[in-house]
Amino acid sequence: MKSEIVKILQKNISLLNQKKFQEYEYIPQHFKPLPSLQTLREIVELLRAIIFPGYFGEVIADSNTLDFHLGVKIERLFGLLKEQILNGLRFNSNEYEIDQYDSLSADIALTFINKIPELKRMLSTDIKATFDGDPAAHSYGEVIFCYPSIRAVFNHRIAHELLKLEVPIIPRVISEMAHSETGIDIHPGAQIGEFFSIDHGTGVVVGETCIIGNHVRLFQGVTLGAVRFRMDENGQAVSQPRHPILEDNVVVYANASILGRITIGKDSTIGGNVWLTTNVPAGSHIVQQKAVVGSFSDGSGI
Repeated sequence: MKSEIVKILQKNISLLNQKKFQEYEYIPQHFKPLPSLQTLREIVELLRAIIFPGYFGEVIADSNTLDFHLGVKIERLFGLLKEQILNGLRFNSNEYEIDQYDSLSADIALTFINKIPELKRMLSTDIKATFDGDPAAHSYGEVIFCYPSIRAVFNHRIAHELLKLEVPIIPRVISEMAHSETGIDIHPGAQIGEFFSIDHGTGVVVGETCIIGNHVRLFQGVTLGAVRFRMDENGQAVSQPRHPILEDNVVVYANASILGRITIGKDSTIGGNVWLTTNVPAGSHIVQQKAVVGSFSDGSGI
């Protein structure tokens, strides 16, 4: 029996270690260090504690020690971020040498840390917009501590900055963490202005090339997506702007789908369940066709 077990195990090891099947060609082997999902989660939690001290991380009983707490966290953040960026840079590289990326990863980590105060400012506008737009919110602290939309936007703003610094793979991982936790799917490439808010949030999708202005509000189930992709000669989707532009002060209600590279003009309101694939001028109010109401008896007319 034991020899039969060994034989079966060895057979399957051999099959898995050869490119016998055509499908295997789409699964490249990877022998370089990968970014650590566990460490990236720690990085996000460190950033939460740095940007929202007292709400995340340990309790800070004395405000006079805040500089100390921030210093410890930022020093650890730099070390972890440098390491993960290094692995991210090597992820898509054909080179295994560490030297060429070591100083680059440190430079990128420092550049990102220089952006944290601006990230905090931007997030403060998102918190204000969320609080002001939700009568059920009792305090800014409740919004920071409880609201999944703030968690998702927090991850997005981190991921977007790392993407602008040309860090591979890590921005997508950070965005997908929020997607898994909240059901809100924002691609790190999306450009989002100040005072952004998402009400409820479950099922919201914001595509890679979206451009969203200031004071924009989305409700649950909204899709800012693409229509059919253009393919190149190799059958691959062409990377081009393919998602909507929402100008300032746009509100999009639940389950609306806005698709393609179209522009929703400023101060517009898009009603629930609307399907849009054409431009909308500024100041528009778009609603779905009203339901037909009728009376029937004994099943007639159904």
